[in-house]
Amino acid sequence: MSEILTELAAVLEARKTADPTSSYVAGLYSKGMDAVLKKIGEEATELVIAAKSGDGHQVVHETADLWFHTLVLLAQSGLKPDDVLLELKRRFGLSGLEEKAKRGKPGP
Repeated sequence: MSEILTELAAVLEARKTADPTSSYVAGLYSKGMDAVLKKIGEEATELVIAAKSGDGHQVVHETADLWFHTLVLLAQSGLKPDDVLLELKRRFGLSGLEEKAKRGKPGP
């Protein structure tokens, strides 16, 4: 299934140079990082509300929206889904507590 992430990432990358009136993503890119971050916040909130409702179909729908906008953020930042997948692979097999301890304390 990671092929779909690769395919979607390629489309999102192409949208960076598209006319902002030609696609939703091109328009979002043209508004800048704050607009992308706002969409991620909105989608995360909608996912929380869907999860609280217990509607599995809505949870899947809202998760897809959140993932999509997160992929937009990655592309805007010059990153790829594989960067995230490699990080998840690095963490696989570590306990959450062990992984957090290896990260150390965040800066001020």
